[in-house]
Amino acid sequence: MPRKLNPALKRPLKLTAELEAVVGKGPMPRMDVVKKLWEYIKAKGLQDSVNRRNINADAKLLAVFGGKKTVNMFEMTKLVSKHMS
Repeated sequence: MPRKLNPALKRPLKLTAELEAVVGKGPMPRMDVVKKLWEYIKAKGLQDSVNRRNINADAKLLAVFGGKKTVNMFEMTKLVSKHMS
C-alpha cells in the first residue's frame, strides 16, 4: 500500500520577507519551500564540500538562519520553520 502524503505538508503557509527572498513569493506549502530552498543551495554551491550535511550561508540565508554562518541540514528545517506561519 503506498504511503499517503501528510495534508499538513500541502497547506500553503505565509512566508516572511527574508524567506521569500530565497524561495520566491508565498504563500507556499512547506514541501515546496524545502524543495526550493535546496534548489537555491545547490545552484549557489552552498553545501559544504567536506561535510555535506552542512550549509554555508550567503547573505540571503544569513537572514533566514538567524545570523548563523554554518547550519546542518537538520537544524536548517527548524530555523526555516520560524519564517512560516
